[in-house]
Amino acid sequence: MPEHFDVIIIGTGAGGGTLAHTIASSGKRILLLERGDWLPREMDNWSPDKVFIDGKYISKDTWYDSDGAAFQPQVHYFVGGATKLYGAALYRLRPADFGEVQHVDGVSPAWPIGYDEFEPWYSKAEDLYQVHGTRGEDPTEGPYSQPYPAPAPSHEPRLQEISDALKAKGYHPFSAPCGILLDESDRSRSHCMRCAWCDGYPCLVHAKADAEVMAVRPSLESPNVFLLTNATATRLDTDPTGRTVTGVVVERAGGQEVFQADIVVVAAGASNSAKLLLNSANDQHPTGLANGSDQVGRNYMFHNCKAVVSLSKEPNNTVFQKTLGINDFYFAGGDRKWPLGNIQMVGKSNAGAMKGEEPKLTLLAPHFSLEEVAQHAVDWWLTTEDLPRPENRVTTDGDGNIHLAYEATNNEEADGLYKELRTILNHVGMADHHVLSKNFYMSMNVPVAGCAHQAGTVRFGDDPATSVLDINCKAHELDNLYVVDTSFFPSIGAVNPALTAMANAIRVGEHLNERLA
Repeated sequence: MPEHFDVIIIGTGAGGGTLAHTIASSGKRILLLERGDWLPREMDNWSPDKVFIDGKYISKDTWYDSDGAAFQPQVHYFVGGATKLYGAALYRLRPADFGEVQHVDGVSPAWPIGYDEFEPWYSKAEDLYQVHGTRGEDPTEGPYSQPYPAPAPSHEPRLQEISDALKAKGYHPFSAPCGILLDESDRSRSHCMRCAWCDGYPCLVHAKADAEVMAVRPSLESPNVFLLTNATATRLDTDPTGRTVTGVVVERAGGQEVFQADIVVVAAGASNSAKLLLNSANDQHPTGLANGSDQVGRNYMFHNCKAVVSLSKEPNNTVFQKTLGINDFYFAGGDRKWPLGNIQMVGKSNAGAMKGEEPKLTLLAPHFSLEEVAQHAVDWWLTTEDLPRPENRVTTDGDGNIHLAYEATNNEEADGLYKELRTILNHVGMADHHVLSKNFYMSMNVPVAGCAHQAGTVRFGDDPATSVLDINCKAHELDNLYVVDTSFFPSIGAVNPALTAMANAIRVGEHLNERLA
Protein backbone atom coordinates (compact mmCIF):
# COMPACT_ATOMS: atom_id res chain seq x y z
CA MET A 1 0.00 0.00 0.00
CA PRO A 2 1.38 3.47 -0.87
CA GLU A 3 2.56 5.68 2.01
CA HIS A 4 0.99 8.77 0.47
CA PHE A 5 -2.36 9.04 -1.29
CA ASP A 6 -3.92 11.53 -3.62
CA VAL A 7 -7.26 11.27 -1.80
CA ILE A 8 -8.33 9.85 1.54
CA ILE A 9 -12.07 9.31 2.05
CA ILE A 10 -13.28 8.79 5.63
CA GLY A 11 -16.50 6.76 5.49
CA THR A 12 -17.94 4.44 2.84
CA GLY A 13 -21.68 5.19 2.90
CA ALA A 14 -23.95 7.15 0.58
CA GLY A 15 -21.49 10.04 0.46
CA GLY A 16 -18.05 8.47 0.77
CA GLY A 17 -18.77 5.30 -1.18
CA THR A 18 -20.37 7.20 -4.03
CA LEU A 19 -17.52 9.71 -4.16
CA ALA A 20 -15.00 6.87 -4.35
CA HIS A 21 -16.89 5.38 -7.29
CA THR A 22 -16.91 8.75 -9.06
CA ILE A 23 -13.16 9.32 -8.80
CA ALA A 24 -11.92 5.71 -9.02
CA SER A 25 -11.40 5.93 -12.77
CA SER A 26 -9.08 8.93 -12.36
CA GLY A 27 -6.15 6.62 -11.71
CA LYS A 28 -5.28 8.58 -8.58
CA ARG A 29 -4.31 6.72 -5.42
CA ILE A 30 -7.39 6.62 -3.20
CA LEU A 31 -7.67 5.29 0.35
CA LEU A 32 -11.05 4.49 1.89
CA LEU A 33 -11.16 4.39 5.68
CA GLU A 34 -14.09 2.56 7.27
CA ARG A 35 -14.44 2.32 11.04
CA GLY A 36 -16.56 -0.83 10.69
CA ASP A 37 -16.06 -4.08 8.83
CA TRP A 38 -17.85 -5.86 6.00
CA LEU A 39 -21.34 -6.72 7.18
CA PRO A 40 -21.41 -10.53 7.47
CA ARG A 41 -23.77 -12.44 5.20
CA GLU A 42 -25.64 -14.72 7.56
CA MET A 43 -29.18 -15.89 8.23
CA ASP A 44 -29.43 -13.37 11.07
CA ASN A 45 -29.60 -10.70 8.33
CA TRP A 46 -33.24 -11.70 7.91
CA SER A 47 -34.13 -12.39 11.54
CA PRO A 48 -36.58 -9.85 13.04
CA ASP A 49 -35.54 -10.89 16.53
CA LYS A 50 -31.83 -10.40 15.81
CA VAL A 51 -32.29 -7.17 13.87
CA PHE A 52 -35.02 -5.40 15.85
CA ILE A 53 -34.96 -6.90 19.34
CA ASP A 54 -31.29 -7.76 19.83
CA GLY A 55 -30.07 -4.87 17.65
CA LYS A 56 -27.29 -7.09 16.36
CA TYR A 57 -26.10 -4.66 13.69
CA ILE A 58 -26.38 -1.44 15.71
CA SER A 59 -23.13 0.15 16.84
CA LYS A 60 -21.94 -0.18 20.42
CA ASP A 61 -21.34 3.57 20.63
CA THR A 62 -22.45 5.58 23.63
CA TRP A 63 -23.65 9.12 23.00
CA TYR A 64 -25.08 11.59 25.50
CA ASP A 65 -28.15 13.81 25.30
CA SER A 66 -28.39 17.44 26.39
CA ASP A 67 -28.90 16.35 30.01
CA GLY A 68 -25.83 14.13 29.96
CA ALA A 69 -27.85 10.91 29.88
CA ALA A 70 -26.19 8.11 27.92
CA PHE A 71 -27.95 6.41 25.01
CA GLN A 72 -27.04 4.00 22.25
CA PRO A 73 -27.49 5.60 18.83
CA GLN A 74 -29.03 3.50 16.10
CA VAL A 75 -26.12 3.94 13.71
CA HIS A 76 -24.46 1.23 11.64
CA TYR A 77 -20.74 1.02 11.00
CA PHE A 78 -20.09 -1.23 8.02
CA VAL A 79 -18.70 -0.93 4.52
CA GLY A 80 -21.62 0.87 2.87
CA GLY A 81 -22.49 2.78 6.02
CA ALA A 82 -26.12 3.38 6.91
CA THR A 83 -27.24 2.21 3.47
CA LYS A 84 -26.63 -1.40 4.51
CA LEU A 85 -29.84 -1.31 6.55
CA TYR A 86 -31.79 1.48 4.87
CA GLY A 87 -35.11 0.96 3.13
CA ALA A 88 -33.63 2.07 -0.22
CA ALA A 89 -36.27 4.80 -0.62
CA LEU A 90 -34.45 7.13 -3.01
CA TYR A 91 -36.42 10.36 -3.36
CA ARG A 92 -35.34 13.65 -4.86
CA LEU A 93 -35.95 16.79 -2.85
CA ARG A 94 -38.78 18.81 -4.39
CA PRO A 95 -37.69 21.91 -6.33
CA ALA A 96 -39.25 24.17 -3.68
CA ASP A 97 -37.09 22.48 -1.03
CA PHE A 98 -34.07 24.20 -2.54
CA GLY A 99 -35.68 27.56 -1.78
CA GLU A 100 -36.87 29.21 1.41
CA VAL A 101 -39.94 27.51 2.90
CA GLN A 102 -42.07 28.93 5.70
CA HIS A 103 -43.07 26.48 8.44
CA VAL A 104 -45.06 26.78 11.62
CA ASP A 105 -41.87 26.91 13.71
CA GLY A 106 -39.77 29.06 11.39
CA VAL A 107 -38.07 29.21 8.03
CA SER A 108 -36.36 26.39 6.19
CA PRO A 109 -33.43 28.21 4.51
CA ALA A 110 -32.62 28.21 0.81
CA TRP A 111 -29.74 26.25 -0.67
CA PRO A 112 -26.91 28.11 -2.41
CA ILE A 113 -27.76 26.15 -5.58
CA GLY A 114 -31.16 25.46 -7.06
CA TYR A 115 -32.92 22.29 -8.16
CA ASP A 116 -32.31 22.97 -11.86
CA GLU A 117 -28.56 23.17 -11.26
CA PHE A 118 -28.58 20.07 -9.07
CA GLU A 119 -30.84 17.96 -11.31
CA PRO A 120 -28.18 16.37 -13.58
CA TRP A 121 -26.54 14.73 -10.59
CA TYR A 122 -29.86 13.37 -9.39
CA SER A 123 -30.16 11.61 -12.73
CA LYS A 124 -26.63 10.23 -12.44
CA ALA A 125 -27.28 9.00 -8.90
CA GLU A 126 -30.52 7.34 -9.96
CA ASP A 127 -28.63 5.58 -12.73
CA LEU A 128 -25.83 4.42 -10.44
CA TYR A 129 -28.21 3.15 -7.75
CA GLN A 130 -30.69 1.66 -10.25
CA VAL A 131 -33.68 3.55 -8.88
CA HIS A 132 -36.98 1.98 -9.90
CA GLY A 133 -39.84 4.44 -10.34
CA THR A 134 -42.41 6.06 -12.61
CA ARG A 135 -42.22 9.68 -13.76
CA GLY A 136 -45.31 11.86 -13.90
CA GLU A 137 -47.39 10.28 -11.12
CA ASP A 138 -46.35 12.61 -8.32
CA PRO A 139 -47.53 16.19 -8.96
CA THR A 140 -44.85 17.60 -6.64
CA GLU A 141 -41.87 16.11 -8.49
CA GLY A 142 -39.50 18.40 -10.33
CA PRO A 143 -38.37 18.42 -13.96
CA TYR A 144 -36.11 15.55 -14.96
CA SER A 145 -33.56 15.06 -17.73
CA GLN A 146 -34.06 11.32 -18.11
CA PRO A 147 -36.51 8.59 -17.10
CA TYR A 148 -35.89 6.29 -14.19
CA PRO A 149 -33.44 3.56 -15.20
CA ALA A 150 -35.95 0.84 -14.27
CA PRO A 151 -39.73 0.56 -13.90
CA ALA A 152 -41.33 0.88 -10.49
CA PRO A 153 -42.01 -2.32 -8.53
CA SER A 154 -45.62 -3.35 -8.98
CA HIS A 155 -48.08 -3.03 -6.11
CA GLU A 156 -49.19 -6.27 -4.54
CA PRO A 157 -53.00 -6.75 -4.48
CA ARG A 158 -53.77 -5.07 -1.14
CA LEU A 159 -51.57 -2.09 -1.96
CA GLN A 160 -53.11 -1.84 -5.43
CA GLU A 161 -56.57 -1.71 -3.81
CA ILE A 162 -55.43 1.12 -1.55
CA SER A 163 -53.82 3.00 -4.45
CA ASP A 164 -56.95 2.66 -6.60
CA ALA A 165 -59.18 3.80 -3.74
CA LEU A 166 -56.99 6.83 -3.09
CA LYS A 167 -57.15 7.83 -6.76
CA ALA A 168 -60.94 7.41 -6.72
CA LYS A 169 -61.10 9.86 -3.82
CA GLY A 170 -59.02 12.46 -5.66
CA TYR A 171 -55.60 11.81 -4.13
CA HIS A 172 -52.40 11.29 -6.10
CA PRO A 173 -50.64 8.13 -4.91
CA PHE A 174 -47.47 7.33 -6.79
CA SER A 175 -44.95 4.55 -7.11
CA ALA A 176 -42.29 5.16 -4.50
CA PRO A 177 -38.77 5.37 -5.99
CA CYS A 178 -36.80 2.41 -4.75
CA GLY A 179 -33.21 1.24 -5.13
CA ILE A 180 -33.46 -2.52 -5.54
CA LEU A 181 -31.97 -4.86 -8.13
CA LEU A 182 -35.33 -6.13 -9.33
CA ASP A 183 -36.27 -7.39 -12.79
CA GLU A 184 -39.96 -8.23 -12.79
CA SER A 185 -39.85 -9.04 -16.49
CA ASP A 186 -37.55 -11.99 -15.75
CA ARG A 187 -37.91 -13.02 -12.13
CA SER A 188 -35.73 -16.09 -12.65
CA ARG A 189 -32.75 -13.80 -13.28
CA SER A 190 -33.66 -11.03 -10.85
CA HIS A 191 -31.31 -10.47 -7.91
CA CYS A 192 -34.19 -9.12 -5.83
CA MET A 193 -36.87 -11.59 -4.75
CA ARG A 194 -39.31 -8.98 -3.41
CA CYS A 195 -38.86 -10.45 0.06
CA ALA A 196 -40.13 -9.05 3.36
CA TRP A 197 -36.60 -8.48 4.69
CA CYS A 198 -35.63 -5.21 3.01
CA ASP A 199 -36.59 -2.16 5.05
CA GLY A 200 -34.39 -2.07 8.12
CA TYR A 201 -32.60 -5.33 7.36
CA PRO A 202 -29.30 -6.11 5.62
CA CYS A 203 -29.88 -7.81 2.27
CA LEU A 204 -28.58 -11.35 2.45
CA VAL A 205 -28.51 -11.70 -1.35
CA HIS A 206 -27.01 -8.26 -2.09
CA ALA A 207 -30.10 -7.19 -4.05
CA LYS A 208 -30.48 -3.83 -2.35
CA ALA A 209 -28.79 -0.89 -4.07
CA ASP A 210 -26.62 0.08 -1.14
CA ALA A 211 -23.30 1.89 -1.25
CA GLU A 212 -21.26 -1.27 -0.70
CA VAL A 213 -22.82 -3.17 -3.59
CA MET A 214 -23.23 -0.33 -6.08
CA ALA A 215 -20.21 1.86 -5.33
CA VAL A 216 -17.50 0.46 -3.03
CA ARG A 217 -17.10 -3.03 -4.49
CA PRO A 218 -16.89 -1.73 -8.09
CA SER A 219 -14.38 0.91 -6.97
CA LEU A 220 -12.11 -1.71 -5.39
CA GLU A 221 -11.77 -3.38 -8.77
CA SER A 222 -9.50 -0.45 -9.70
CA PRO A 223 -5.89 -1.14 -8.62
CA ASN A 224 -5.50 2.45 -7.42
CA VAL A 225 -8.27 2.17 -4.78
CA PHE A 226 -7.53 0.76 -1.34
CA LEU A 227 -9.79 0.04 1.65
CA LEU A 228 -8.94 -0.26 5.32
CA THR A 229 -11.70 -1.60 7.57
CA ASN A 230 -11.89 -1.33 11.36
CA ALA A 231 -10.02 1.94 10.96
CA THR A 232 -11.44 4.84 12.98
CA ALA A 233 -10.29 8.36 12.10
CA THR A 234 -9.87 10.27 15.37
CA ARG A 235 -8.18 13.51 14.36
CA LEU A 236 -7.06 15.54 11.38
CA ASP A 237 -3.69 17.26 11.67
CA THR A 238 -2.78 20.43 9.75
CA ASP A 239 0.34 22.30 8.74
CA PRO A 240 1.45 25.28 10.89
CA THR A 241 -0.72 27.68 8.89
CA GLY A 242 -3.86 25.66 9.53
CA ARG A 243 -4.75 25.83 5.83
CA THR A 244 -3.86 22.25 4.84
CA VAL A 245 -4.69 18.89 6.34
CA THR A 246 -1.43 16.98 6.53
CA GLY A 247 -2.44 13.79 8.29
CA VAL A 248 -5.37 11.59 9.21
CA VAL A 249 -4.84 9.97 12.60
CA VAL A 250 -6.41 6.50 12.69
CA GLU A 251 -6.96 3.95 15.44
CA ARG A 252 -6.62 0.44 14.08
CA ALA A 253 -5.83 -2.96 15.61
CA GLY A 254 -5.16 -1.40 19.00
CA GLY A 255 -2.60 1.06 17.66
CA GLN A 256 -2.42 4.47 16.04
CA GLU A 257 -1.40 5.22 12.48
CA VAL A 258 -1.18 8.41 10.42
CA PHE A 259 -2.08 8.52 6.73
CA GLN A 260 -1.36 11.41 4.38
CA ALA A 261 -3.04 12.66 1.22
CA ASP A 262 -3.26 15.73 -0.97
CA ILE A 263 -7.04 15.84 -0.45
CA VAL A 264 -9.01 14.60 2.56
CA VAL A 265 -12.75 13.95 2.34
CA VAL A 266 -14.86 13.45 5.46
CA ALA A 267 -18.03 11.36 5.06
CA ALA A 268 -18.54 9.80 8.47
CA GLY A 269 -22.17 10.81 9.00
CA ALA A 270 -23.53 14.12 10.26
CA SER A 271 -22.76 13.49 13.92
CA ASN A 272 -19.41 11.74 13.50
CA SER A 273 -18.15 14.17 10.86
CA ALA A 274 -18.85 17.04 13.25
CA LYS A 275 -17.19 15.06 16.04
CA LEU A 276 -14.05 14.54 13.95
CA LEU A 277 -13.75 18.23 13.10
CA LEU A 278 -14.41 19.35 16.67
CA ASN A 279 -11.88 16.88 18.06
CA SER A 280 -9.27 18.16 15.59
CA ALA A 281 -8.97 21.56 17.27
CA ASN A 282 -5.48 23.07 17.23
CA ASP A 283 -3.83 26.46 17.71
CA GLN A 284 -5.03 27.70 14.32
CA HIS A 285 -8.51 26.25 14.80
CA PRO A 286 -9.08 26.49 18.57
CA THR A 287 -12.82 25.65 18.45
CA GLY A 288 -12.49 22.82 15.95
CA LEU A 289 -11.21 22.36 12.44
CA ALA A 290 -12.94 24.64 9.90
CA ASN A 291 -15.05 26.10 12.72
CA GLY A 292 -14.26 29.81 12.55
CA SER A 293 -17.96 30.40 11.91
CA ASP A 294 -18.94 28.40 15.03
CA GLN A 295 -21.25 26.36 12.79
CA VAL A 296 -19.60 22.93 13.04
CA GLY A 297 -22.02 20.68 14.88
CA ARG A 298 -24.87 23.18 14.79
CA ASN A 299 -28.13 22.97 12.80
CA TYR A 300 -28.55 19.23 13.40
CA MET A 301 -31.66 17.98 11.61
CA PHE A 302 -33.28 14.61 11.88
CA HIS A 303 -36.81 14.71 10.37
CA ASN A 304 -39.93 14.72 12.49
CA CYS A 305 -40.92 11.13 11.74
CA LYS A 306 -43.68 8.83 12.83
CA ALA A 307 -44.22 5.16 12.04
CA VAL A 308 -47.88 4.20 12.00
CA VAL A 309 -49.60 0.84 11.87
CA SER A 310 -53.20 0.86 10.68
CA LEU A 311 -55.30 -2.24 11.16
CA SER A 312 -58.36 -3.35 9.22
CA LYS A 313 -60.64 -6.35 9.11
CA GLU A 314 -59.18 -7.43 5.76
CA PRO A 315 -55.84 -9.27 5.94
CA ASN A 316 -52.86 -7.65 4.29
CA ASN A 317 -50.87 -10.41 2.63
CA THR A 318 -48.38 -8.01 1.06
CA VAL A 319 -44.77 -9.17 1.23
CA PHE A 320 -42.81 -6.29 -0.35
CA GLN A 321 -44.82 -3.31 0.88
CA LYS A 322 -42.61 -0.28 0.22
CA THR A 323 -44.11 0.61 -3.18
CA LEU A 324 -46.51 3.50 -2.50
CA GLY A 325 -46.08 7.18 -1.67
CA ILE A 326 -48.39 10.18 -1.15
CA ASN A 327 -47.28 13.81 -1.41
CA ASP A 328 -50.71 15.49 -1.48
CA PHE A 329 -49.87 17.19 1.83
CA TYR A 330 -46.24 18.00 1.12
CA PHE A 331 -46.84 21.72 0.60
CA ALA A 332 -49.16 24.29 2.10
CA GLY A 333 -52.33 24.93 0.12
CA GLY A 334 -56.09 24.95 0.35
CA ASP A 335 -57.00 24.71 4.03
CA ARG A 336 -53.42 23.84 4.96
CA LYS A 337 -51.49 26.86 6.17
CA TRP A 338 -48.25 24.91 6.54
CA PRO A 339 -46.42 22.15 4.66
CA LEU A 340 -47.07 18.79 6.30
CA GLY A 341 -44.75 16.34 4.58
CA ASN A 342 -44.49 12.95 2.90
CA ILE A 343 -46.38 9.70 3.46
CA GLN A 344 -44.87 6.44 2.28
CA MET A 345 -45.07 2.77 3.09
CA VAL A 346 -42.66 1.13 5.49
CA GLY A 347 -41.63 -2.52 5.64
CA LYS A 348 -44.40 -5.00 6.41
CA SER A 349 -45.03 -5.61 10.11
CA ASN A 350 -44.18 -8.89 11.71
CA ALA A 351 -44.47 -9.92 15.34
CA GLY A 352 -40.74 -9.80 16.03
CA ALA A 353 -40.24 -6.34 14.58
CA MET A 354 -43.27 -4.95 16.41
CA LYS A 355 -41.98 -6.32 19.69
CA GLY A 356 -38.58 -4.74 19.07
CA GLU A 357 -39.73 -1.36 17.76
CA GLU A 358 -42.20 -0.57 20.50
CA PRO A 359 -41.55 -2.70 23.60
CA LYS A 360 -43.73 -0.54 25.84
CA LEU A 361 -46.74 -1.21 23.62
CA THR A 362 -46.15 -4.88 23.13
CA LEU A 363 -44.32 -6.08 26.21
CA LEU A 364 -47.37 -7.79 27.70
CA ALA A 365 -48.83 -9.01 24.41
CA PRO A 366 -48.47 -12.74 23.73
CA HIS A 367 -46.41 -13.46 20.64
CA PHE A 368 -49.29 -15.15 18.83
CA SER A 369 -51.49 -12.06 19.24
CA LEU A 370 -48.81 -9.89 17.66
CA GLU A 371 -48.69 -12.23 14.69
CA GLU A 372 -52.43 -11.84 14.26
CA VAL A 373 -52.11 -8.05 14.51
CA ALA A 374 -49.30 -8.05 11.94
CA GLN A 375 -51.39 -10.06 9.47
CA HIS A 376 -53.96 -7.25 9.32
CA ALA A 377 -51.50 -4.37 9.45
CA VAL A 378 -50.77 -1.79 6.78
CA ASP A 379 -47.63 0.13 7.71
CA TRP A 380 -46.85 3.79 7.02
CA TRP A 381 -43.95 6.18 7.46
CA LEU A 382 -44.74 9.87 7.93
CA THR A 383 -42.01 12.47 7.43
CA THR A 384 -42.27 16.16 8.30
CA GLU A 385 -39.42 18.60 7.72
CA ASP A 386 -37.24 19.44 10.70
CA LEU A 387 -35.72 22.93 10.89
CA PRO A 388 -31.98 23.71 11.25
CA ARG A 389 -31.74 25.39 14.65
CA PRO A 390 -28.33 26.46 16.02
CA GLU A 391 -29.16 25.05 19.45
CA ASN A 392 -29.80 21.59 17.96
CA ARG A 393 -26.20 20.58 17.84
CA VAL A 394 -23.40 18.08 18.25
CA THR A 395 -20.67 18.91 20.76
CA THR A 396 -17.89 16.81 22.24
CA ASP A 397 -16.59 16.52 25.79
CA GLY A 398 -13.04 16.31 27.09
CA ASP A 399 -12.89 12.64 26.17
CA GLY A 400 -14.09 13.31 22.64
CA ASN A 401 -17.55 11.77 23.14
CA ILE A 402 -20.60 12.99 21.24
CA HIS A 403 -23.21 15.04 23.08
CA LEU A 404 -26.38 15.64 21.08
CA ALA A 405 -28.73 18.44 22.06
CA TYR A 406 -31.91 18.10 20.06
CA GLU A 407 -35.53 19.20 20.22
CA ALA A 408 -37.92 18.39 17.38
CA THR A 409 -39.53 21.18 15.37
CA ASN A 410 -42.80 21.45 13.48
CA ASN A 411 -44.70 19.11 15.81
CA GLU A 412 -47.94 20.82 14.80
CA GLU A 413 -47.27 19.92 11.18
CA ALA A 414 -46.39 16.33 12.09
CA ASP A 415 -49.65 16.03 14.01
CA GLY A 416 -51.48 17.46 11.00
CA LEU A 417 -49.94 14.85 8.69
CA TYR A 418 -51.01 12.08 11.05
CA LYS A 419 -54.57 13.44 11.01
CA GLU A 420 -54.55 13.52 7.22
CA LEU A 421 -53.42 9.89 7.13
CA ARG A 422 -56.24 8.85 9.44
CA THR A 423 -58.68 10.72 7.21
CA ILE A 424 -57.56 9.13 3.97
CA LEU A 425 -57.49 5.66 5.51
CA ASN A 426 -61.08 6.04 6.58
CA HIS A 427 -61.90 7.13 3.03
CA VAL A 428 -60.38 4.02 1.47
CA GLY A 429 -62.19 1.34 3.41
CA MET A 430 -59.95 1.00 6.43
CA ALA A 431 -62.95 1.81 8.68
CA ASP A 432 -66.59 1.21 7.86
CA HIS A 433 -68.61 4.41 7.51
CA HIS A 434 -65.75 6.50 8.92
CA VAL A 435 -66.18 5.02 12.40
CA LEU A 436 -62.70 5.42 13.87
CA SER A 437 -63.40 2.96 16.68
CA LYS A 438 -63.42 0.22 14.06
CA ASN A 439 -59.76 0.97 13.37
CA PHE A 440 -56.90 0.51 15.75
CA TYR A 441 -53.94 2.84 15.22
CA MET A 442 -50.56 2.41 16.84
CA SER A 443 -48.09 5.22 16.29
CA MET A 444 -44.39 5.18 17.02
CA ASN A 445 -42.58 8.49 17.30
CA VAL A 446 -38.96 7.93 16.37
CA PRO A 447 -36.65 8.86 19.28
CA VAL A 448 -33.48 10.89 18.93
CA ALA A 449 -31.43 7.68 19.05
CA GLY A 450 -32.92 6.69 15.69
CA CYS A 451 -30.64 8.93 13.65
CA ALA A 452 -30.83 7.43 10.17
CA HIS A 453 -31.85 10.78 8.63
CA GLN A 454 -29.39 13.00 10.50
CA ALA A 455 -28.09 15.99 8.54
CA GLY A 456 -26.91 19.58 8.63
CA THR A 457 -23.98 19.80 11.03
CA VAL A 458 -21.38 21.04 8.50
CA ARG A 459 -23.55 22.93 6.07
CA PHE A 460 -22.44 24.51 2.83
CA GLY A 461 -23.09 28.04 1.66
CA ASP A 462 -21.69 31.16 0.04
CA ASP A 463 -20.98 33.05 3.28
CA PRO A 464 -18.08 31.78 5.45
CA ALA A 465 -19.64 33.54 8.43
CA THR A 466 -22.74 31.33 8.37
CA SER A 467 -21.50 28.09 6.78
CA VAL A 468 -18.58 25.67 7.04
CA LEU A 469 -18.24 24.57 3.41
CA ASP A 470 -18.23 26.39 0.09
CA ILE A 471 -20.36 25.55 -2.93
CA ASN A 472 -18.11 22.56 -3.78
CA CYS A 473 -18.29 21.25 -0.19
CA LYS A 474 -14.70 22.31 0.49
CA ALA A 475 -14.08 23.85 3.90
CA HIS A 476 -13.91 27.63 3.66
CA GLU A 477 -10.86 27.70 5.94
CA LEU A 478 -8.83 24.84 4.47
CA ASP A 479 -7.55 24.21 0.97
CA ASN A 480 -7.79 20.41 0.84
CA LEU A 481 -10.66 19.39 3.16
CA TYR A 482 -14.09 18.34 1.83
CA VAL A 483 -17.23 16.94 3.49
CA VAL A 484 -19.71 14.91 1.38
CA ASP A 485 -22.19 13.17 3.67
CA THR A 486 -25.54 14.66 4.73
CA SER A 487 -23.68 17.11 6.96
CA PHE A 488 -23.65 19.61 4.10
CA PHE A 489 -27.47 20.02 3.95
CA PRO A 490 -28.70 23.56 4.76
CA SER A 491 -32.23 22.12 5.04
CA ILE A 492 -33.58 18.58 4.86
CA GLY A 493 -36.98 18.73 3.13
CA ALA A 494 -39.45 15.99 4.01
CA VAL A 495 -38.13 13.03 2.03
CA ASN A 496 -35.37 10.52 2.67
CA PRO A 497 -31.95 12.23 2.26
CA ALA A 498 -29.91 9.35 0.79
CA LEU A 499 -30.34 10.13 -2.92
CA THR A 500 -29.44 13.79 -2.37
CA ALA A 501 -26.25 12.73 -0.56
CA MET A 502 -25.41 10.36 -3.44
CA ALA A 503 -26.09 12.99 -6.09
CA ASN A 504 -23.98 15.55 -4.26
CA ALA A 505 -21.12 13.07 -3.90
CA ILE A 506 -21.11 12.60 -7.68
CA ARG A 507 -21.19 16.39 -8.11
CA VAL A 508 -18.23 16.89 -5.76
CA GLY A 509 -16.46 13.90 -7.24
CA GLU A 510 -16.60 15.44 -10.71
CA HIS A 511 -15.17 18.65 -9.25
CA LEU A 512 -12.33 16.65 -7.67
CA ASN A 513 -11.64 14.88 -10.95
CA GLU A 514 -11.07 18.29 -12.52
CA ARG A 515 -8.91 19.39 -9.61
CA LEU A 516 -6.82 16.23 -9.72
CA ALA A 517 -6.37 16.24 -13.48
